[in-house]
Amino acid sequence: MPLLPLVYAPDPIFRKKAAKVEKVDEDIRRLVTAMFDTLYREQGAGLGANMVGVLKQIIVMDVKKEGKPDPIAMINPMVLKRSSAMQTFEEASLSFPGISAEVTRPAKISVEYLDPQGGRQVLDADGFLASVIQHEMDYLEGRTFLDHLSRVKKDGLLRRYKKLRRSSRA
Repeated sequence: MPLLPLVYAPDPIFRKKAAKVEKVDEDIRRLVTAMFDTLYREQGAGLGANMVGVLKQIIVMDVKKEGKPDPIAMINPMVLKRSSAMQTFEEASLSFPGISAEVTRPAKISVEYLDPQGGRQVLDADGFLASVIQHEMDYLEGRTFLDHLSRVKKDGLLRRYKKLRRSSRA
């Protein structure tokens, strides 16, 4: 599979809900591999399939453990539990280059998903990994990190993003 190009906001794909993967097969495994290639090329922490133009419930992440690669691919991820304790991290997106914002999310989550071999997995995540998973899962639901902000903050960041996009094309 060739390298997948990133989709940039304000593409309407970011408001669409991704479809469940019905069968984990060789095509899905190739897509997961291509998504990791794109993630590493762009030096991101996570990537939802719609960020590369594919409306399937797939996310890939690598938040590195002690500086070493730690890739995780989740197909049809579903949060089973969220902690009541919250945490705040500065979030950004490869599809919204040049802007970021502090986003508060549950500090711990438990996620059920299929791995690239089709096996059922459950992962208990906390800290930065928990935030990355929730950030990428938002994309699968037709939301972005900006949807967690106040209207004023969101509008200001979108104005800044549009200005950055205009100046980068000039």
